[in-house]
Amino acid sequence: MPEVIFNGPEGRLDGRYHHNGADDSPIALILHPHPQQGGTMNNKLCFNMFNMFKDRGYSVMRFNFRGVGRSQGVYDHGIGELSDAASALDWMQTYNTNSRSTWVAGYSFGAWIGMQLLMRRPEIDGFISVAAPASDYDFTFLAPCPSSGILIHGKRDENIPVNSVTKLGDKLNAQKGIEVDMCLIEGADHYFAKQQEEVIRHASAYLDKRGA
Repeated sequence: MPEVIFNGPEGRLDGRYHHNGADDSPIALILHPHPQQGGTMNNKLCFNMFNMFKDRGYSVMRFNFRGVGRSQGVYDHGIGELSDAASALDWMQTYNTNSRSTWVAGYSFGAWIGMQLLMRRPEIDGFISVAAPASDYDFTFLAPCPSSGILIHGKRDENIPVNSVTKLGDKLNAQKGIEVDMCLIEGADHYFAKQQEEVIRHASAYLDKRGA
């Protein structure tokens, strides 16, 4: 998978990008966990989601937020990282001008950024949010939520209580025209050490359900 360097709001951003090549190939953006807690684009789950989309015929990117790896800039409490994600999507769209659909997938902090990106970019058709930090961050900006998606969470997550995520899912599903699937994985904590394949299986099944 080619290394790519593209311009972000605060300098160069470092990513890995797979180009499908088909004129109308869908695109997907993968967003990694918290930069100050060891999160990078090489996180195993992000890597596996990248390959899932690649295998489904997507043009797909994962990249390091500002201040991570070779990406320039410094951590900006989510504000700048949202702009980084928008820049990554812009970059992909220049190489996929006829893309038939757009998806965003995020893990933990990346899920929070990804769901904010939904509000900025109406072209995003769906989301996959793994271990969404509903107890750590305010998600009330999803009013209304512009697209449907899936929340995947470990039943033994001690970082983000399950009930905070199920409440988020219930609130989103109460909105007209929005359907958010809730997938709780038995035995999984916040890191899904032994459940990586199960996360990917549920995410892929959801994409099948959406015809994506």
